[in-house]
Amino acid sequence: MKKSDKVQTVATLAEKLTASPNLYLTDFTGITVKHLTDLRRRFRAEGAELMVVKNTLAVRAFEAAAVSGLNDLLAGPTAIILAGPDPVAAARVLADFQKEQEDRPAIKAGVVDGKAVGEREIKKLASLPPRDVLLAQLGAAFQSPLAGFVGALDSLLYQFVGSLEALRAERENAS
Repeated sequence: MKKSDKVQTVATLAEKLTASPNLYLTDFTGITVKHLTDLRRRFRAEGAELMVVKNTLAVRAFEAAAVSGLNDLLAGPTAIILAGPDPVAAARVLADFQKEQEDRPAIKAGVVDGKAVGEREIKKLASLPPRDVLLAQLGAAFQSPLAGFVGALDSLLYQFVGSLEALRAERENAS
């Protein structure tokens, strides 16, 4: 690779790293080109991107993008997954692919919203429900106490109307 190509690759990767607040590092040893292409396609469908670059170029791009704490993990065949704004979707794709391919690619580590995370945290992210489901659960949590309050008010009103009806019936019987 020519020096100008390396400089361009580092600049492009640094730009993408700056734009993506979430990324994961994996070791793709033992994955065929066919499976790697399939994995790239799955990531693309979720708005993420899988890149394979030389480790030395990745170190330079990390420095340029101010990504710290991952340089020690850049050893051997490493793929960088730029998860974009949604770290859960990319983690889910990675975890699902691992289940299908006998724990390959191996997850090394990642960065989620500027915080370094390990394999365990990434797998926890993958087990979270989708964003829409989480929002629905949050809405239900807000709705439940309100529904109980409306039910209590309805019960009080029903009892009040029942008391008035009993009073009216008593006065009719008295007359």
